[in-house]
Amino acid sequence: MPAYFIVFRDEMKNADQYAAYGQKARASFAGHDMKALVANGAVTPLEGVAPDGVVVLEFPTVEAAKAWYHSPAYQAVIGERLAASSGRAVIVEGLPPG
Repeated sequence: MPAYFIVFRDEMKNADQYAAYGQKARASFAGHDMKALVANGAVTPLEGVAPDGVVVLEFPTVEAAKAWYHSPAYQAVIGERLAASSGRAVIVEGLPPG
């Protein structure tokens, strides 16, 4: 079953640092079966307070998403995202195909 890593960015603290993090984070995808679906595109608020940005990455399973998140390559750069912005991150299990 697919799984989605979703980040809701609530506040940008340092745009330059966040951009540098983004470049480094992309390198952490190597060797992982992942597809980027959303990368901080325009947000249309409908209910509640809209986040400043949203990232959605698709993985084949929850385990695959966790493997990438906990990988040494991503753990080496996650601190830069946390320093440059505030928000929330979750892994959500998707629906079965079909």
